[in-house]
Amino acid sequence: VQLQASGGGLVLAGGSLRLSCAASGRTFSTNVMGWFRQAPAKEREFVAAINRSGSTSYADSVKGRFTISRDNAKNTVALEMNSLKPEDTAVYYCAASSTYSSTWYITNLYNYWGQGTLVTVSS
Repeated sequence: VQLQASGGGLVLAGGSLRLSCAASGRTFSTNVMGWFRQAPAKEREFVAAINRSGSTSYADSVKGRFTISRDNAKNTVALEMNSLKPEDTAVYYCAASSTYSSTWYITNLYNYWGQGTLVTVSS
């Protein structure tokens, strides 16, 4: 499975951005698709995930501000980010997993990763 993320950029605090991720290849093997982020000098952290049935999970830090969605027919996943804060600044990675466990926040569960897209939120 290959993942191609896009949509990052520079935005003022309080603004919005939409990230997209397109999957290709053996996409039938992926149940969960998610977004992670990594800020400078910090570990990669879970942001949000969604399974084929549409169930979602969010990190507490983004609940109510970010929305993840998925189009199974087009093999795409999107992350709508609103009310952005400077602390949301990071490289955002799209990821996919064949897992059927419920622990979607665990980085090691994801088999496939995109190249990352930079989101910079300026105050």
